Amino acid sequence: MIFLSRSLVALGALLAATPALAQVPKLLPLPAELHAGQGRLAVTGATGITVPAGDAGARNAAERLSVLLDESRGLRLAIGTAGKGASIRFVRAATGKPESYRLDVTPRGATITAGDDAGLLYGAVTLWQALTQTPGRGPVTVSAFDVADAPRFGWRGLMLDSARHFQSPDYVRHLIDWMAVNKLNTLHWHLVDDQGWRIEIKKYPKLTEISGWRHPATAPGAPQLPKIGGFYTQDEIRSILAYAAQRNITIVPEIEMPGHALAAIRAYPELGTGVPIPPGTESDWGVFPWLYNLDDSTFGFLEDVLDEVIALFPSKFIHVGGDEATKEQWKGSARIQAQMKALGIKDETALQAAFMHRIAGHLTKRGRKLIGWDEILEGNEVPPDATITSWRGIEGAITAAKAGHDAVLSPAPTLYFDNRQGFSDTEPPGRGNLIDLKTVYAFDPVPDAIPAAQQHHVLGVQANLWTEHVRTEARAAWQTFPRASAVAEKGWSAKGASDFGGFVDRVIPQMTRMRDLGLNASFSAFEVQPSYDYAPGSDSVTVTLANQAGLAMRYTVDGGAVTANSPAYAGPFKATLPVALKAAAFKGDRAVPGEITRTITLQSLRWRSDEALKTCTSRVVLALEDDYPATGKRATFVSDIFNPCWLWEKAPVGGARQIAITVGQVPFNFQVGKDRDGIKFEAPTTPEGEFVVHAGTCEGPRVAVLPLAPAVGNPGLTRLVGTLAPRAGNETLCIRYTARGVEPIWAIDAVELVQ
Repeated sequence: MIFLSRSLVALGALLAATPALAQVPKLLPLPAELHAGQGRLAVTGATGITVPAGDAGARNAAERLSVLLDESRGLRLAIGTAGKGASIRFVRAATGKPESYRLDVTPRGATITAGDDAGLLYGAVTLWQALTQTPGRGPVTVSAFDVADAPRFGWRGLMLDSARHFQSPDYVRHLIDWMAVNKLNTLHWHLVDDQGWRIEIKKYPKLTEISGWRHPATAPGAPQLPKIGGFYTQDEIRSILAYAAQRNITIVPEIEMPGHALAAIRAYPELGTGVPIPPGTESDWGVFPWLYNLDDSTFGFLEDVLDEVIALFPSKFIHVGGDEATKEQWKGSARIQAQMKALGIKDETALQAAFMHRIAGHLTKRGRKLIGWDEILEGNEVPPDATITSWRGIEGAITAAKAGHDAVLSPAPTLYFDNRQGFSDTEPPGRGNLIDLKTVYAFDPVPDAIPAAQQHHVLGVQANLWTEHVRTEARAAWQTFPRASAVAEKGWSAKGASDFGGFVDRVIPQMTRMRDLGLNASFSAFEVQPSYDYAPGSDSVTVTLANQAGLAMRYTVDGGAVTANSPAYAGPFKATLPVALKAAAFKGDRAVPGEITRTITLQSLRWRSDEALKTCTSRVVLALEDDYPATGKRATFVSDIFNPCWLWEKAPVGGARQIAITVGQVPFNFQVGKDRDGIKFEAPTTPEGEFVVHAGTCEGPRVAVLPLAPAVGNPGLTRLVGTLAPRAGNETLCIRYTARGVEPIWAIDAVELVQ
């Protein structure tokens, strides 16, 4: 069989124009080679699966295929005999590089061929995708096709931060399942950080007894939230590791050092430099100054911990962090300074390098390799066989590769999935950068600055989900997919194999089939985003629709259901108020998730949530969750924590007599060092402070003042109402508040102009 070249597969227009090619399934990641065959294969409950006798890897792949088809279509195929109908065969034979496979689908059956267990499993995943191109239960028929496939990179990863917020073992298993069907193969498990210690270490039980739990931070006067936390027992970890191994996923554990050490020091204070830890510090976010000291007993503790980790995890890599280790406590410790002098170490950067060398030596003795964040490159004394996770952009990978070190590309903000995917009330809390699906897909893991002779040092690509602001498992899943599918394709498929439109065409059915595996993925890329142009006094509004994926959209303005026969959106349109707007993005004649319903009235046009406002600056913009109530829905506030200030552009102020601002308060629980002293507010004119509204710019005339007194002491939302100076037409409003300090942070939930 002649296979298509990668360049031909990338030509989506050719696929659409050629009937034979149009019959190939929409696979994700895009295979290296794909060709349409002749005829169709029917798979029913009578279809059997055969595996070579005694081949445990083939048996595992067959079982995974049977389970996936059962979950997606209710087809649990028997394994071991050919059955009465067509058969699916697993064959062990060389297919080239690791994880590669061939898949041949004909009217007589399907054959998956691979030289290793991973290839057999991925061939099964590809066949499952082909048999679930559309939702449905029961027998299925698929057009014949052939695939020859192999990954671009050997490291295709996700990082899960379980330290900031704990996820259940069941969720971790779900994540492993979702990774496997996207051909992701590495789970970097962030088990230790300042806020929590999540792995049972039998020699040091206080690590989990004390530092496995904390009370979330609350604003002054707000009720204390219940204690949260948890940890994984060693038996639970062994079970998860076995589960991952069946799905060709290596779990790389991370034990942070020398910084991000507060959890360990809380449990065993002798590990630190003696600087007291104020109560509740473990519930802060940011960069903490607490570091491990340099005593031999502390290194003994770390080596003991690593030995228990090594006994659990078979991964050849052990991640030891190395990031954000601010040095002020080392600088301020007479004991540390004396030790540095005795060792002939010139400065604290060189001290961290020596620290890492000692840890690397221990790992080497145990047959493992050190991997760390790109800060371990500093000081030009990197352990000789260290691998780098490049997170501060791509520069760490470039430096590492040129110096002969392997690297994994994981740059912030592009591959940091705590960044939000959109700005709407649908989005959960997170960092305020917009990192949408298209941005992730545009990233290429091999920087041009790495010389061709050194590009083999790029092991692959990894996205990270930090969970400071990801409190629930549902939010973790939303933040991860479908962006993780974009990472999967970038890690697997050839460079330039597909454009974003082709990826969207394949990721939509992928998210649909993954619902059967328990995933409720984000639909941010497909959600219709309306915007309105309204002139005060008019009886109509101009509506503009958009979506991130660039999909076609259809809409109605009378409250009717949106179907394939509804008007196609061709550009901004005018509608008479009130408008019962419904709109959805479409792929062909099918609506995709993200349909919206909006009732547009004069009142709604004079109302904006904080999601529709702009922050005046973009130093550290966060979408922060309210600290109240303990259970149930909480508000989310978008704010620049270094400058709480908002702009409502083109606000329809004409004719408005009052302005109402719904506000809430959250704690300033951020470790930002001396930067805290630089956060300045205008002095209040009332004891409790006030929200102040300026017209035009933040230096424009003051048009409203709303005292905060009614909100002080209320842990929930408070609606403040104030008189608005007469204005005309549309005008930008700048809204900020006065205060004597950063605690608490006041934030806006919504603003309304009242006639």
